[in-house]
Amino acid sequence: MQACPGPDRDTRAPAFAVPPGSCDCHAHIFGPRDRFPFSPERSYTPEDCSADQYRDMLATLGFDRGVLVQGGAHGTDNAAMLDAMERLGPRIKGIAVLPPGTPLRQREALHARGVRGFRMSTVVSGGVGFDQLEALAAEAGEMGWHLLLHFHRSEELVAVADRLRGLRCHYVLDHLARIRADEGLDSPAFSTVMSLLDTDRCWIKLASLYRLSSQPYPHADMLPMIHRVVAARPDRMIWGSNWPHPIHTGPMPNDGDLVDLIPLWVPDAADRQRMLVDNPQALYGFEPLPRQT
Repeated sequence: MQACPGPDRDTRAPAFAVPPGSCDCHAHIFGPRDRFPFSPERSYTPEDCSADQYRDMLATLGFDRGVLVQGGAHGTDNAAMLDAMERLGPRIKGIAVLPPGTPLRQREALHARGVRGFRMSTVVSGGVGFDQLEALAAEAGEMGWHLLLHFHRSEELVAVADRLRGLRCHYVLDHLARIRADEGLDSPAFSTVMSLLDTDRCWIKLASLYRLSSQPYPHADMLPMIHRVVAARPDRMIWGSNWPHPIHTGPMPNDGDLVDLIPLWVPDAADRQRMLVDNPQALYGFEPLPRQT
């Protein structure tokens, strides 16, 4: 079982100012383990990372909204995430990990608490894998939710692409479908991403791309793929910090540095508005921002 270091808790205020209403679409809450024990089936053990710490990190970065994704260390027990969502209020939504067969009444209760989708993963143990894709997609579709698809390797996307084309619900490819920089624009996985974007049901999350780069910060080798997907579908891009960066074995990023990559990744201000504000608002069902007078 892998022990995970905690995040860089001295978050630097970024030089780039995100627009009002910006949403960090990917973060995890872990523990506190004396109240919310970790799953015995987990593949890693993180440090406790609390709702209060996440709130403070968001404030330093200038983000108004966030999305908590159920972390693998807690398996299918979503209690820690739900508790954090309640503490942080309606500006936070959630993505749960639950097997198919969750009764409609329970899903409706989760929706009322801010849950907006299911996560499926081949990366961590104790969760829900792609053998249950169609069943979980049907239950997500009943709720107007989406699936968050977490691949271990990009080849897995290619293997399930035809099944994804048959889904009627929306789905998000987590972490750019784990396509490494050295695979590049001509890889089967990237071609698959581009074809799935044409379906209108596929979304791309730009998060933890430092894992996929072969170069140090600012990870310039990722730019060709990022620029291509943003140019193709700026209406299907979202961004996430991946705080507190679990299962990361390289140098721990500072989240302020990650925010400062946003204008490098997305040079156009209108596209940044879509990625950070408009797209998350549509995908997760946030209330529209009050009109400024």
